[in-house]
Amino acid sequence: MLIKSVLFDLAFRISGWKLAGNVPHHLPKSLIIVCPHATWVDFPVGLGARSMMNMPINFWGKKELFDGALGGIFSWLGGYPVDRSKNNNLVGAIVDIYNSKQSFHAVLAPEGTRKNVESLKTGFYYIAVQANVPIIMIGFDYVNKLIHIREPFVPTGDFEVDKLVIADYYQSIPGVQKSWITNYLADRV
Repeated sequence: MLIKSVLFDLAFRISGWKLAGNVPHHLPKSLIIVCPHATWVDFPVGLGARSMMNMPINFWGKKELFDGALGGIFSWLGGYPVDRSKNNNLVGAIVDIYNSKQSFHAVLAPEGTRKNVESLKTGFYYIAVQANVPIIMIGFDYVNKLIHIREPFVPTGDFEVDKLVIADYYQSIPGVQKSWITNYLADRV
């Protein structure tokens, strides 16, 4: 898997992006979530951020990305295909991957789409809980061209409580604010 690349570093810097926050190099395992997932540009910006972080971070992507000629490239870049079209205990399979490795970091976009969403797909949360790994929240701030890295968050096992922490964090990131943030924060009563 390609982690560090002078080309990715250069493209990241030339396009004006910067990292903000501490890179969690001390953690042997984590589940990284990225929001908002708003444009196709998220992927190349994410590759640049990963290279600048100099951290072996795999990613989960819809299986259609891995079909055809680009499939090998996505795998080489650290991708794992996910079939979202059927109920195949994906959470359990991913937890098994975490449990089989001494060190493993993977990123996904819990919004599941670039479109507006009313709620997050919760699989990420249950992966983190069942694999006993912290969640690293990363916010794409397109307004200021910053990749915000939050300190590790250890989920409590109660999504209804923890979704407020997650929504609070992403509400603080300038730019695209999808409906799920407002919806989750409205549940705080």
